[in-house]
Amino acid sequence: MIRFFSSLFTIAFFISSCFAQSNTLKSVNQTQDLSKKVVNLFYQDKVDEAFEQLYPYWPLPEKEITDMKVKTKNYMDLLNERFGEKIGVTKLKDEKSADVGIRETYLVRYERNAIRMMFTYYKGNNGWIINSFKWDDSFSLTFE
Repeated sequence: MIRFFSSLFTIAFFISSCFAQSNTLKSVNQTQDLSKKVVNLFYQDKVDEAFEQLYPYWPLPEKEITDMKVKTKNYMDLLNERFGEKIGVTKLKDEKSADVGIRETYLVRYERNAIRMMFTYYKGNNGWIINSFKWDDSFSLTFE
């Protein structure tokens, strides 16, 4: 019986240590501040710092976040070369799903295109967490 509980504890510890998130945002204003900060860091090509801001509120395994950060850094050089100089940041929209979900969409604008950045937050019992963060260069999808 002791061996069973020891194994159960080991599994629970392993599962909890696989996830990065331990903090929550307490208000919609805090989600908006975080999104704005991350977008501005992307605009400044500070991808590492941007992901550091997301990490505490994002319940994904650390490896998944790190992999996304590495891929993003690799693409940023290509985007800067392909799309030209950055010319600004624009917030496109806020969307709400009842009282439990928020999606904020931004554009980081370049001379020849833009990247779309989407932050989706979920409200649990303890506050808001990042449900998903993604970016793409699908400017045409901003018209949907």
